[in-house]
Amino acid sequence: MGVAKTSRGWGAWPLTLFVLQRSIELSLPWKVKAMTTATSAASAPEAMAHSAPILSLNNIEVVYDRVILVLKGVSLTVPSGGIVALLGANGAGKTTTLKAISNLLHSERGEVTKGSIVFNGAEVHALSPNEMVRRGCIQVMQGRHCFGHLSIEENLLTGAFTRRDGSAAIHAELGKVYGYFPRLAERRNALAGYTSGGEQQMCAIGRALMSRPKMILLDEPSLGLAPQVVDEIFTIMRNLNHGEGVSLLLAEQNANIALNFATYGYILENGRVVLDGAAETLRNNEDVKEFYLGIAEGRRKSFRAGKHYKRRKRWLA
Repeated sequence: MGVAKTSRGWGAWPLTLFVLQRSIELSLPWKVKAMTTATSAASAPEAMAHSAPILSLNNIEVVYDRVILVLKGVSLTVPSGGIVALLGANGAGKTTTLKAISNLLHSERGEVTKGSIVFNGAEVHALSPNEMVRRGCIQVMQGRHCFGHLSIEENLLTGAFTRRDGSAAIHAELGKVYGYFPRLAERRNALAGYTSGGEQQMCAIGRALMSRPKMILLDEPSLGLAPQVVDEIFTIMRNLNHGEGVSLLLAEQNANIALNFATYGYILENGRVVLDGAAETLRNNEDVKEFYLGIAEGRRKSFRAGKHYKRRKRWLA
């Protein structure tokens, strides 16, 4: 009798605890799975934020003098910390695209009439150029445009005009620029107007770096420079990209060096993006080889045959 009473009373608790323990153990894998799913869902936006582009152009159109339509629905993206090439012949719209991003169009009576320009998560096509520089986007103009009557160091210091973090930080940045461009350190007191084209291009890039940019827009950096100087400048820019994490959008006619330098490329023609893809893919594209690299049927063409194409551009077919 005593045993039966115990089994109905306090003696039933061990069995109840055993059942509860087993239930918890069996449900634990499902809880772990649910927690993992929730964690993955929470971390997904963070992963997307890290992979989000620093610059995005969405179907923009640019008009000069309210009459001349130059860009016709251009869309492109630049990943954060990436290098993107913008290729095309003279008049294709490369410089106009860069000026639309840096908001320098108004000085030439141009305006973005359609589409959107998003930089670092914010729409920026209505901002002034100096506001764009403060936000971290700066353009190195075609033709260098150094102040010829100022010294190299004075030119570099003009790039820090929008900064408000004190002279100590500015001089520390100046030392960093001299570290990337040792030749500028040697010529720091020389008037920029009496330096070589390569030194002026280095000065223009160094001046842009003085603003501590997140992204640099490079317009024809190889224009008028010797091949050895071009290689030196592009090597320094690659080191800047790797060392400082600065994103680069490069407008260039020299498709060969641009596609070796960049990881992704867009080809502009008559104000439209006609082809885009990974740089290696574009280098191996037969149309790109013939029309932009001067290579047909696996060999370089002569100058006389330069305009006698055996292929028709697929985007014109």
